[in-house]
Amino acid sequence: MRVTRVRTFHVRPRWLFVAVDTDAGLTGWGEAVVEGQARVVERMVQDLAEYLEGKDPRRVEHHWQVMYRGAFYRGGPVLCSAISGIDQALWDITGKALQAPVHALLGGAVRDSVRMYGHARGSVDEDFVAAARSAQAAGLTAVKFGVDGPVRAIDTLEYLERQVSRVSSVRDAVGPGFDIALDFHGRTSPAMAKRLIEAMSHLAPMFVEEPCLPENVDALAEIARSTTVPIAAGERVFTKWGFRELLEKRAVAVVQPDLCHAGGISEVRRIAAMAEAHYVAVAPHNPLGPLSLAACLQVDACIPNFLVQEFPSLLDGEDLGIGILTSPFSIENGHLQVPDGPGLGVEVNEDLVRDREYEGDWTTPSFTYEDGSHGDW
Repeated sequence: MRVTRVRTFHVRPRWLFVAVDTDAGLTGWGEAVVEGQARVVERMVQDLAEYLEGKDPRRVEHHWQVMYRGAFYRGGPVLCSAISGIDQALWDITGKALQAPVHALLGGAVRDSVRMYGHARGSVDEDFVAAARSAQAAGLTAVKFGVDGPVRAIDTLEYLERQVSRVSSVRDAVGPGFDIALDFHGRTSPAMAKRLIEAMSHLAPMFVEEPCLPENVDALAEIARSTTVPIAAGERVFTKWGFRELLEKRAVAVVQPDLCHAGGISEVRRIAAMAEAHYVAVAPHNPLGPLSLAACLQVDACIPNFLVQEFPSLLDGEDLGIGILTSPFSIENGHLQVPDGPGLGVEVNEDLVRDREYEGDWTTPSFTYEDGSHGDW
């Protein structure tokens, strides 16, 4: 079996799909994007395709090593995201060729279903309460929402109280048996993050995500040492080498590798094993589409230290593969069943993918402070 071509599709709202075709009639699918830089990643995928064409797609590990180590300049979001999407597609082909789900090729499932959480959105406390109650009524056991942005390095008491009020309102509405994850989105300075976490700690967040940017791991570790609230990070960290420092410095209780950024199925499986050795849980990051979710589920199924799986639109009932997959995902009691189909366990309807194509020009939002300076989104 040989790779004949690699194709890319920009898909609304902001996804980049990768299709790897073979001379055996099998096509593998993956998702590779840097949000806001999709066209740059597409160019990287095309460069890597020049190496892949004519190769046996089932040599997944070999191809990962060549694509990553063959570049003199390694790592970073663009290269790693391009590799991630291709890696997913190669695993999809391999599973289809062997008529086995990817998780079976990784050692087999350790669970029958995968616990899920969605995003609560809104502008006032009542919006978030309504979303959390809706999630609870639908059988979900957790939601995540963020703090308002932009956040000043040291913000006001009014800002602090507004964020605490939101979390408190949701906690009162859902009770102690429902988990609330909080995303600081890297918007907060370490000083402000400590103040917020301290004020919210009595509400028992499941975790606080990105209380500061992961560029300075020492600062993240300092926040972790200052609280008993679990700290999570990893969506902007790439490969096992990036996660090594997070783990060794005990900066996180939960790692959140993104299978579209961190190196695909191959590398996230290794990151999960590293995390297991440090007694750290894994909650794969996924604000993207159904192919990303399909890849996540394969890893979630076979790692013992899995915590919970993100998929933002669960509360909207959208993008569980509707309009993309021939058989969309179906969530029951807050869980998705571990797929048992070959490869990623899903079949893509290419005609429907083409119906949702766009130019790939989605751009990252940004904030502006009152003085005109830039605020992190």
